[in-house]
Amino acid sequence: MSKPKMFEKPSGVRDYLPEAVSKLRYIERQALNCMSRWGYEQIVTPTMEFYDTVGMASSTSDHKLFKLLNQRGTAMVLRSDMTAPIARVVSSLLYEEPLPIRLSYHANVFRSMEEEAGREAEFYQTGAELVGDASPEADAEVIALSIACLQSTGIERFKVAVGHHGFLQGLFGYTLPDREADQQRLMQLLVARDVVGYREMIRTLPIEQEQIERLEAVLQLQGGRRIVEEARGIVDEPHARMSLFHLERVWEVLEAYGVSEHLMLDLTLVGDFSYYTGTIFEGYSAELGFPVMSGGRYDNLLQQFGRPAPATGFALKTTRMLDAIRVHEQVGVQPSILIQYDAVRRREALAEATRLRAAGERVITRRVDDVSQLVEVHRLEDEMMLRSGQVFKDVLTFVQFVTEHG
Repeated sequence: MSKPKMFEKPSGVRDYLPEAVSKLRYIERQALNCMSRWGYEQIVTPTMEFYDTVGMASSTSDHKLFKLLNQRGTAMVLRSDMTAPIARVVSSLLYEEPLPIRLSYHANVFRSMEEEAGREAEFYQTGAELVGDASPEADAEVIALSIACLQSTGIERFKVAVGHHGFLQGLFGYTLPDREADQQRLMQLLVARDVVGYREMIRTLPIEQEQIERLEAVLQLQGGRRIVEEARGIVDEPHARMSLFHLERVWEVLEAYGVSEHLMLDLTLVGDFSYYTGTIFEGYSAELGFPVMSGGRYDNLLQQFGRPAPATGFALKTTRMLDAIRVHEQVGVQPSILIQYDAVRRREALAEATRLRAAGERVITRRVDDVSQLVEVHRLEDEMMLRSGQVFKDVLTFVQFVTEHG
């Protein structure tokens, strides 16, 4: 294996240049401020966790975890999501805190994607978790909050698809009893949105034609609230029935939030995290062909850390949102003020730079040895200005100022 060149970096990671960083920080700031207004407090957890705790509890497949050993030979992992670390904290450091608990975060996470071309191994997420509330109101709150966060970053044209993990479990359990392997395979095909593969598989199953028709009919369960009644006509299994009832209650609350224009029901939706137990949802920007947000209910995760509690949450796929933000041009880099000075005026110039920075301006200083080289500052968008106690329109004005005050 050849030694990597000095400018190379590992596959799946990227460098963020100043413009991208500005947009990344904009998304982070806008989303976290929005979450704060809804009562969510920010938390920061370690980049590394123990494999036997957070690593094992994570929904990420074992072969996609980045593993390493510490000096004692203990297996560690780079965090692959933020939900499991937050579950650990809620069950330990926040154990005495009364439920419900509302937490927010912004963090980089790591997943090995060597076999999936174009997928990033390190990416950023900004999200929120609501722990300790199993009600439809809680599910609706995090969905409405996710919509508010998307809007706060400038993404206006989007749809949020809402489904329920329990409905498909009930349907598959009813049509394919004692065939768990087939049920899981069908789930994976829906996760991958492989409709062709899904149809091909159900037609090869050794089941009655009526059951095949039920399994195929689920592909049409996408749309408005009427979809719930159509779903009831496909299967009348207790688990599926309870899931549909819960979805109706969530939808009612979301209508009260006034966000139904952004919603659609999608009962083919399957969360790609194994810990999901109930309502699940994904947000799609009109400018991009993939989700920019996802979330759902995970009522069984915290019991792995010794504090059983229902929970729900979501994560903005912050890195993916960079492209959508570029389309909307919501983010601009703060203009720079350039103060140039010679040796004689150094103290005055640096004092002025300090004053401007204290006032919130972005200032760059530069020494020149010839007054004729004192050109002002450029602001972005090709705006030419000079500041040294006042605004100057051109170089001649500045030279005159230097002459009169030199």
